[in-house]
Amino acid sequence: MRKLMITLVAAIALTLTACAAGPKHTANDAKAAIAAAEHETNRAAKRQFEWRDTRKIIKKAKKALKAGDYDKAVKLAGKAKAQSTMAIKQSMQPVNTGHM
Repeated sequence: MRKLMITLVAAIALTLTACAAGPKHTANDAKAAIAAAEHETNRAAKRQFEWRDTRKIIKKAKKALKAGDYDKAVKLAGKAKAQSTMAIKQSMQPVNTGHM
C-alpha cells in the first residue's frame, strides 16, 4: 500500500510540474514565425492567389504576440504560412479551360 501511495504522489507531482512548465516559445520565435507567414502570404499575393482569411490570421498572431501569448502567436502564424503555401501550390495547378 505504501508503494502505491508513493507512486501516486510521484505521478501527481510529475503531472503538476509538466503543467507548470510555461510557454514553449519566446517572443523571437513568434516574431520569426509571423515574418515567415507574411513573406509566404506576399508570395501568394504576387500570384494573385491569396486566400481570404490568411491576413486575418496573421493579425490575430500579432495580437497574441503583443499580449505575450507566444505559443498562440506561433501556432497562428504557422497556420497562416501553411495556408499561403497551399495557395501557391493551388496557383500552379492546371485549370480546366475546356468548354462543355
